Amino acid sequence: MKGVIFDLDGVLVDSMPDHYKAWKMAFKEVTDIEVDERMIYLLEGMRGNDLVKKVFEQKHYDNHSIAKKVTERKNKIFNDILTPRAFDGVKGLIEHLKCTKAVVSGSAKKDVEVLIDRTIGKNNFDLIVTADDIDRGKPDPIAFITALNRMKVDTAEAIVVENAPLGVEAANKAGLQCIIVLNNTPLQIKDFKFIIDYDRIFEQTKDAAKLLETWCS
Repeated sequence: MKGVIFDLDGVLVDSMPDHYKAWKMAFKEVTDIEVDERMIYLLEGMRGNDLVKKVFEQKHYDNHSIAKKVTERKNKIFNDILTPRAFDGVKGLIEHLKCTKAVVSGSAKKDVEVLIDRTIGKNNFDLIVTADDIDRGKPDPIAFITALNRMKVDTAEAIVVENAPLGVEAANKAGLQCIIVLNNTPLQIKDFKFIIDYDRIFEQTKDAAKLLETWCS
């Protein structure tokens, strides 16, 4: 392998609980919609406004004109409550990998850069692709394709590390190999049925370290 593409939230950084809390508060304040943890985790990887519209669709909420307001409120809450930390073993893993390393995230650039700077360090990655760089979020493969083009790495020479079904679907559509790290997600292995082989699912990011280091030696 010449390149590894990491999702950020829930893969490298333990920030998904803060994302969920911020979404829950924003939906409640702006629309009085109640969202649960599983709903948000299943939609992880979508760009903010797309996630809001998907929740509106699932909740049969018709006022789509305020989707941007929900997203803006969520971003404000998230930045106020954010207490990021890298998952165990992640910083060492990133520093030891000898191939090209990229982050692909459906979050806004400013949020992604703050998270990486405060946990792992932007200088440890060769490329960062965020929602600001693309016009369609996961499960569309455009973010991964964009990363491959900028990395100058062929599809067969890269692997994606994900934690969400939409991310796996995007990797599959891009023709990329993928592994899953669960970490502290409320999702279960069965949520990835039919989209990835179960032997490619790891309990934690650090459990996949030896595999990644072998492939990227």
